[in-house]
Amino acid sequence: MPEPLVLGTRELNRTLLERQLLLRRSPLSAREAIEHLAGMQCQEPPAPFYGLWSRLERFEPAELVALLEAHEVLRTTLMRVTLHLTTTTDFLAWRPMHQAMIEKRFAGSPFAKQLGGADVAEVVAAGRAVLAETPGTTASLGRALAERWPGADPTALAYAVRFAVPLAQLPPRGTSLEKAGGGAVVAPVPELTGRALAEETEPDALILRYLAAFGPASVADMRLWSGLPGLAAVVDRLRPGLRVFADERGRELLDLPDAPIATGDEPAPPRFLPWFDNLLLGHDDRSRVLPYGHRLGVVGGSSFVLVDGFARATWRIERDGAAATLRVQPLEALDLGDDLIEEGERLLAFAAPAASRRSVVVDPAPEA
Repeated sequence: MPEPLVLGTRELNRTLLERQLLLRRSPLSAREAIEHLAGMQCQEPPAPFYGLWSRLERFEPAELVALLEAHEVLRTTLMRVTLHLTTTTDFLAWRPMHQAMIEKRFAGSPFAKQLGGADVAEVVAAGRAVLAETPGTTASLGRALAERWPGADPTALAYAVRFAVPLAQLPPRGTSLEKAGGGAVVAPVPELTGRALAEETEPDALILRYLAAFGPASVADMRLWSGLPGLAAVVDRLRPGLRVFADERGRELLDLPDAPIATGDEPAPPRFLPWFDNLLLGHDDRSRVLPYGHRLGVVGGSSFVLVDGFARATWRIERDGAAATLRVQPLEALDLGDDLIEEGERLLAFAAPAASRRSVVVDPAPEA
């Protein structure tokens, strides 16, 4: 058997950017992009707006708002037991693949120990009925369930339901470019959409979708992105239809047979990406996009800037009355060209269209 082709860091970087629609903006619609990306993490409600703006030729916030209001895309708990924005079709297909993992996560949580002996299955059934009749917040659900189980912690009762029942956060949550406070109102997805969950629980199709958006990737990468155990057996089933590569450290990477591989020489324009973008969270080995020394500066929930394809700065928007300032904080000494400033000005025009004064400020790089 011939040795697998070895892919260097820049080849992996440019291949990932190509598949993530970040080498050039795509003509896809918002719905098509969310589907192509195999979902978008949305721990911070405004994040998908910025993630889509950075990837698409023509994106207006109203397009995503309309999809959320029509329940064509959903804000739900899925991969890694974190909030993701997915199409409704994908959620209905993928949630059964994650169900056992999500329920196991609850069983190991402090909430499970605060149920005061209440039967989890009974709590879940009662909570689902409450939310199917009247969507509510964690607090309102906990109060309703505490009337039946007064010896249990109300928040723990609510989370027993939130982990077990496939729920979606309802608008207006996630419909603004501003971070929102307050509790999210949730409803069971089948009742909300009138559509049933799929019956398939094996994640083979999910892993193929992951490779299309994030490959080539290792089994550890697949596990980190999905949060699912037992993927080695899944890969063994899929292996006859996959192409095998290796990285520079000799680790096996798997990919779809006809998926494009970049040369590594493609120009990568600056891109401003939001908190917890899956570009950073899609691999166990993040070196293809995140220089090792910057892990603490970026992974912990910062919005970040791609410079020459790698996360080398963070960004934030400061507002003061009618003024909006985009502040860029380099994580290393950088030669920042006019193209980064121009992209920053476009971002400000998108994020703060009503501001009468907009400016981009680049802070000094940290001392070595």
